[in-house]
Amino acid sequence: MATAHNLGFPRIGAGRELKQAVEAYWRGALDADGLQQAGRALRLRHWRLQAAAGLTSLPVGDFSWYDHMLDTSAWLGAVPARFGWNGATVDLDTAFRMARGRAPSGADAPACEMTKWFDTNYHYLVPELQRGQRFRLASAALFEQVAECQAAGYSARPVLVGPLTWLWLGKVKGEPFERLTLLEEITAVYREMLARLRAQGVAWVQIDEPILALELPAAWREAFATTYRALQGGPEILLATYFGGLGENLALALDLPVQALHLDAVRDPAQVAAAVARLPADKCLSLGVVDGRNVWRSDLAATLDGLEPIHARLGERLWLAPSCSLLHVPVDLAQETALDPELASWLAFATQKLNEVATLARALREGRAAVAPALASNAAALAARRASSRIRNPAVQARLAALTPAQGDRLHPYPVRAQTQRARLELPPFPTTTIGSFPQTAEIRKARQDFRQGRLDEAAYNEAMQAQIALAVERQEALGLDVLVHGEAERNDMVEYFGEQLAGFAFTTQGWVQSYGSRCVKPPILYGDVARPAPMTVAWSRYAQSLTDKPMKGMLTGPITILQWSFVRDDQPRRDTALQIALALRDEVQDLEAAGIGVIQVDEPALREGLPLRRPEWAAYLDWASLAFRIAAGGVQDATQIHTHMCYAEFNDIIQTIAAMDADVINIETSRSDMELLDAFERFRYPNEIGPGVYDVHTPSVPTVAEMVALMRKAAALIPPDRLWVNPDCGLKTRGWAEVEPALANLVEAARQLRAECARA
Repeated sequence: MATAHNLGFPRIGAGRELKQAVEAYWRGALDADGLQQAGRALRLRHWRLQAAAGLTSLPVGDFSWYDHMLDTSAWLGAVPARFGWNGATVDLDTAFRMARGRAPSGADAPACEMTKWFDTNYHYLVPELQRGQRFRLASAALFEQVAECQAAGYSARPVLVGPLTWLWLGKVKGEPFERLTLLEEITAVYREMLARLRAQGVAWVQIDEPILALELPAAWREAFATTYRALQGGPEILLATYFGGLGENLALALDLPVQALHLDAVRDPAQVAAAVARLPADKCLSLGVVDGRNVWRSDLAATLDGLEPIHARLGERLWLAPSCSLLHVPVDLAQETALDPELASWLAFATQKLNEVATLARALREGRAAVAPALASNAAALAARRASSRIRNPAVQARLAALTPAQGDRLHPYPVRAQTQRARLELPPFPTTTIGSFPQTAEIRKARQDFRQGRLDEAAYNEAMQAQIALAVERQEALGLDVLVHGEAERNDMVEYFGEQLAGFAFTTQGWVQSYGSRCVKPPILYGDVARPAPMTVAWSRYAQSLTDKPMKGMLTGPITILQWSFVRDDQPRRDTALQIALALRDEVQDLEAAGIGVIQVDEPALREGLPLRRPEWAAYLDWASLAFRIAAGGVQDATQIHTHMCYAEFNDIIQTIAAMDADVINIETSRSDMELLDAFERFRYPNEIGPGVYDVHTPSVPTVAEMVALMRKAAALIPPDRLWVNPDCGLKTRGWAEVEPALANLVEAARQLRAECARA
């Protein structure tokens, strides 16, 4: 009969307990034993919750102190030499130094590169690969967690990142070589891992190979069969794929010597029929029928319509699960007591999604009558959502229908605009700036909390935020930065802040998801047509500009990033939603310009993240994504300089689209990659100005002047110096002033040295 299971549960905890414990450990307020105790409590709570929902074979190893790719690197012994690992067990602090450059013990070292996990906003630590690299089993953490689960009375199903996915996502360092030459030794470590798990009594292991949703070279496709033949003899293997359909890799996956295959039936329902038709008689099929990436309720009746004939054919060989790990959604909707009841009735978070899976499995086993109340409640909620008047705004629909691509064109091309902007701004060579935010101090957070809870009235709150803006401006002027920012003291999050002021968005109080490490975000829920009822940032920017004679940047989050970092409505094309957001932001950009703001930054760090996994789908997405940016930023005069910011993504494949966005200046993350990302801009000969990030803000380390100068020299070898800016790689809200001020002082000094070098040349 149909089995209900889960690929992974959010590790952060309903109250962000993981974040609190890890950060307490980093600052010395919690020792290693206390941290381990917090982890054990969280894991047990999550196993109990999943078991109570009726799920079997609980995932173990989905928990991580920082990142599951980092954990895989740790137990493979793939630790770069700079972290001083002694070659024995990879301890907790070694892993933390790899992740963030610093831990309570050990010397600081440059952190590993971080980038997006496929097309999600989750960041993983990129494995570093070298010719002749050796691997061995170097961590027992997974075995310990399996023992915990078994001791609690549950059947444990360990979750591993697959060897081919780990290797594919790694990056070669030093002398180039073919990564697949490392696969045999990596596979040997996996074999040892599986043998030890079998000795612990593990019946099934889940191996995640999401790269099967990508277009793979022939050699990599061939490597799957070789690798999985070598992994036989341990526990039974559930091979999990997700984030898209397998396309030409479906036949390959079905033929692999594994005992079960998981397919994402939400992202690509069309692949299910083909899989069922040719499923080998000895293989189980797991279908991801509940969306693990979004927060809307599933249509249970429609899902059962599709599942019932499959169940009649496969019987107990049919398993049901969410489409992917529930890492990407909040923990529990029951915590949202302040959320509008009508809207809440349309939603399902991780806990509710487990119940949906269990309900579907029970309906298949016992018939729909056995779950009739759940089906009736589900149907009523879906009908209410479709009929709700709050979803559609006729004025927004009319404006979208009248939109033309010409509205995204600037008045003149960049070379003409550049002359006008230089005359207006009068900036030196290698101008310095920051990406926008400054430290969100305890004082700022307390003022915001007091305002939200009514202990501080609006006038007092505004006065407190103006004081913080004045402080940020004063410190920037003292440091000698050239283009200033107001520091964003009033903003809780770069997406949430705007969503709170736009029609069509709703917000949770505990809807946190992990972005990277201990960094959690609370994505807005985009449920209806988007409009801007009133200016959102103009008053703050106008006030900041009044405090200085230097240029002050207006700061906005771009339409694609707002789209990508929200839980987006699923009842209209994403393109339409993106363009609605763009039109709302266009109004804000024009109001900033009218208020005298001469530099406006429209951040798009999520542009690359939104790229479909399959190349044939790229062109359509890139067309409307770049159009959305140009619509938002294109309605200004030549003298207004438009900046954008992108980070933690590979740009090589979309460099032409980035150029087509026609921003006057792009600020990009390059510090962790040692300026590697600039290669794409040099090969393409990117025509506009670039600020390659020279300060890695995601580590507490303060970069030296020499380090920044060295990075900028690399940049100047690829990009004409007169088109280079000097800036951090991202916003500074997560850092403290004790780190930020010396780092920015070094940045300004690095720019001075670069100017002197150019003057002598």
